[in-house]
Amino acid sequence: MKRFIHAADGIIYVFRNEQNFKIHFVAAILVITAGFLCNINTTEWLFIIVAITIVTALELINSAIEYLCNFVNPSLHEKIKRIKDASAGAVLIASIGSLIMALVIFLPKFLHFIIN
Repeated sequence: MKRFIHAADGIIYVFRNEQNFKIHFVAAILVITAGFLCNINTTEWLFIIVAITIVTALELINSAIEYLCNFVNPSLHEKIKRIKDASAGAVLIASIGSLIMALVIFLPKFLHFIIN
């Protein structure tokens, strides 16, 4: 049980202290709301859930890497910058993929709504 509490503490800490995590959280809420409004099917829900999970998990890992880098070397260092940039890049790639997936799912539904 303690492991779950520690994990929850980590999520709460990142949520409170990282702006990007809050942005991804709000985006997830908006996508979930759109999913209910558009009555997406089970397969579409599975893609949405996987995308939200991957982006959120990568954002947590990215934050952990940044905290570790700042602890190891608080001053600016080229190698530390590369590590931080690479972990942020992973989040960016997942976010772009998730955006494309959301467009594939929702754009036809929105266009159908506009046309009809």
